[in-house]
Amino acid sequence: MAIWADDAAAARWEPARMAQWTTRTQANASPQQVLEVLTDPDAIRLWSPIDFEVDDLAGTRLAAGDVARVTGRVAGVRVGFDVEIHAADEDGIELSADGPIGIDVRYDLAPADEGSEVTATVGLRRGGGITGRLISQATAALLSAGALDGAARSIARAAERTPALALA
Repeated sequence: MAIWADDAAAARWEPARMAQWTTRTQANASPQQVLEVLTDPDAIRLWSPIDFEVDDLAGTRLAAGDVARVTGRVAGVRVGFDVEIHAADEDGIELSADGPIGIDVRYDLAPADEGSEVTATVGLRRGGGITGRLISQATAALLSAGALDGAARSIARAAERTPALALA
């Protein structure tokens, strides 16, 4: 399932442009409950492998068209990213983060027999300079060590604890 809205979105995911990691997990929660966990910055802090702060977000949730500034620490280095939300709906969420490196993130959601299937994909675009190389290598090492798998499982567990009534 692709949630790309246009050719520019598809171009962000050209395999030759980046290193890419993908994982799948099942959640005993509806796609709407999973989307709740993926778009609430406070919930994201609970499952993200990186501590971060969100600045300049217009609303209280991530929504298509939003732009925000995110800062945190990777490999002991304080970094900032400009984050653009390309899509956020019942099919999933897609965003890109540009800073010392580029990070493209997509969570595809699909109904499953007992809830949802969540497919998470993270792509890294190389950055320039020493800081960009350090952050790129540290992020790749984190992803290769299973950080995306752990995050996807944590998303599913958090969605399972999200009351369906709160989403109405």
